[in-house]
Amino acid sequence: MMLKKTMKINGVDVSKIVNRNERRVAELVPQILDEYYEDYIFEDLDIQDIYALTLNLLPAAYAQAGSIVLSDRISDYELRSQIRNAVERVLDNPTRATE
Repeated sequence: MMLKKTMKINGVDVSKIVNRNERRVAELVPQILDEYYEDYIFEDLDIQDIYALTLNLLPAAYAQAGSIVLSDRISDYELRSQIRNAVERVLDNPTRATE
């Protein structure tokens, strides 16, 4: 696991601000790939693109230590739907390293 570097703005540490959807998306992507795309071999860059695109398709859900988080949790159905949307977009427009 890679340690997150300290990031500061005007001396204020902002490195502990996290997107609350990151862990859920990372947990659900393998399930979606196994369930709907078992015959496709995804490259590392495909997985990274799917993960990043899914997070970009979801409403922002950032929180920092000590913040009060009201229950605006996105449903698993919506997460799964956006992951599938991201997979289809990546399959239609794959990013490939130039050789």
